[in-house]
Amino acid sequence: MIPAAFRVSAPELTGDAGPWREPAAFIDLAGEENDVPHIRLPACPVIGVGARGHPLAHRLDTVIESHRDVGAVSKAIVDQPLAAAVVTQLLRQLPALPPEQGLTAESMAYAVLQGSAGHRAWIAAQPRREVLPEGEVRLSRQDGELTVTLDRPGAGNAIDRPMRDGLHEAFALANADETITRVVLRAEGKAFSLGAELSEFGTTTDPATAHRIRCLTLPAREAVHCAGRLEARIDGACVGAGLELAAYARRITATPRSWFQLPELAMGILPGAGGCVSLTRRVGRQRALLLILSGRRINARQALAWGLVDALVDKLA
Repeated sequence: MIPAAFRVSAPELTGDAGPWREPAAFIDLAGEENDVPHIRLPACPVIGVGARGHPLAHRLDTVIESHRDVGAVSKAIVDQPLAAAVVTQLLRQLPALPPEQGLTAESMAYAVLQGSAGHRAWIAAQPRREVLPEGEVRLSRQDGELTVTLDRPGAGNAIDRPMRDGLHEAFALANADETITRVVLRAEGKAFSLGAELSEFGTTTDPATAHRIRCLTLPAREAVHCAGRLEARIDGACVGAGLELAAYARRITATPRSWFQLPELAMGILPGAGGCVSLTRRVGRQRALLLILSGRRINARQALAWGLVDALVDKLA
């Protein structure tokens, strides 16, 4: 059921209507007969509920095909309205930007949210976490194939600072060496990656400094240049930064037990490891935003249906 305060008809979002001030706008597509070419999207998510093939659907930020999913998405937006608005506005721009410019826009949007009350409150609420051993990124090469392995299985391959630096260096090596014809990204253990190391959130308190660091060392900055040679092999959980990076690969192979999630909205931020760019390019703006706003897990078969992965195999090579 669409919350009454968030329900809107498409004509109410045209130039003749006043500004929409709620944190979200939901349009019941079953009640809209035609396309509305002059719709003006406000600074919040505009979400269609109904068939993706409706003539109006392509103008909206995303589409929820089942009414039963509306409640969870609307609650997530209400809980973090600023993050939902910023990531929605970013994704509207990304299809028109080259990947490198998209990464810069993503990083600046992420920096805005790093200083927000929503993100600071999330950090303040986090329990003290056990300090786990640092991870590493192992490289091996056979002929023209470079294998890049996430090696921190005891922490679910959560990507810490040494691993980020190692990934950046690995992809930079691939870009510098023309004899490397294939790059394989894989992981040790039962999870591909549980995302970024949560204990490191908030350690760089100045958003501008954090943006500069991302511009210099973000692995996606190098991965985007070898994406045509990159393959990802996923088994188990593929979450947050792990999914964001893997999505640059030209081919992703996963096992049936794999699952995928972008949990950043609940933290008051957006996917900042390059995922807004990579997921938009891989599954389209609408499905990327739905993954972000819902924060829900999708299983391997759903990922295959969306084009998030290219093949399912019982066992990875």
